[in-house]
Amino acid sequence: MAGKSRVGMKRTHWRAVGLLGLAVLGGCATSPFAPSIVHDESLRVAPATVVTRPSMYVGRPVLWGGRIIGSQNLSASTELTVLAYPLDSMGEPRLGRPALGRFVIREGGYLETMDFAPGRLVSVYGRIAGVRTGHVGERPYVYPVVQAHRLYLWPVDRPKPAVRFGVGIGIGVH
Repeated sequence: MAGKSRVGMKRTHWRAVGLLGLAVLGGCATSPFAPSIVHDESLRVAPATVVTRPSMYVGRPVLWGGRIIGSQNLSASTELTVLAYPLDSMGEPRLGRPALGRFVIREGGYLETMDFAPGRLVSVYGRIAGVRTGHVGERPYVYPVVQAHRLYLWPVDRPKPAVRFGVGIGIGVH
């Protein structure tokens, strides 16, 4: 009986260690958006879908992201033109996937266009404000316009999470 009790205690101990490890890992990676937003698949309708029936989507909330193509400061707002990509579980654009179309983010006030420069990754939670006709090269293009509620510029040089486990004494020389 005493042997079985120790085995049960060891299992409980390792389960607790495993749960603690998951909690630590979960705490290392946090999204700039609330979990209810990031996990709501209805917010991820593709920009290319919105332009097929814009009146159906005006006022609808979306969570979109992608690579900035251009930025422009206007008198009362800044507009970013973005090539959309699917988002991961954090709301970050996944560049290895096919693009989903282009869209415009409208942010009230001034954004530094050197920070929001072409090539940077951005994600936005906001509402569809309508569509705008423009061009891609010489070809006409219809852009959905998102009025930003929460805009997030992804850091350029952010470290990828590195998880290391070890037991004992370690000496590191840099």
